[in-house]
Amino acid sequence: MNYDSIRSTSAKGTVRTLSQQEELPLLRDHLLRLDRTSRHDRFHGFIDDSFIRRYAERCANDGTVIIAYFEDGVVRGAAELHPPEQSPDVQPEIAFSVERSARRKGVGSTLFRKLIAEAHAKGYGSLRITTGAQNDAMRALATKFGAQLTFRHGESTGSIDLTEQQQPEPVPAVAAVTPVEAARAIVDMNRAYWRMVMQISGWGRAA
Repeated sequence: MNYDSIRSTSAKGTVRTLSQQEELPLLRDHLLRLDRTSRHDRFHGFIDDSFIRRYAERCANDGTVIIAYFEDGVVRGAAELHPPEQSPDVQPEIAFSVERSARRKGVGSTLFRKLIAEAHAKGYGSLRITTGAQNDAMRALATKFGAQLTFRHGESTGSIDLTEQQQPEPVPAVAAVTPVEAARAIVDMNRAYWRMVMQISGWGRAA
């Protein structure tokens, strides 16, 4: 599913799904730009550059869907939807990362909504999310979208039941207009226009 030209709610960038060819360099460079604290929160303590490069390479080859937030052609935020077969409990897992410069702009919420829409399109019934115990912003965001989180071993882990999530509303189809209906509409518009002109000019008023 592609979200080209869809703008986030309050940020200035765009959101779209990366193609398989784009995933490795764009996701990798974004993750490498995360500051030390953000890296720690995102990877639960793993902050080494070599680990991030291996992680991005794996995502580019294992079927992970990456929905990215762009500013000036650079990925500043990403939502990851990992396929269920990559998880020990066969449940698709999600992860998020937003660079500090793009925070407090609604980027996380926008990415979350797009990711849930993607999961619905794939027919998933639930999603698993794991975040660091100190990552208050991500825990709040996950709770906002229905995650039931539990704390253990320094992490917050939970599931989102997609059967309780409202699916994206389809864009209503435009009703077809027949030539006869179009002609009638033009005649009615012309009549209304000339009636208004006559009233303004004083024509047709009772003497």
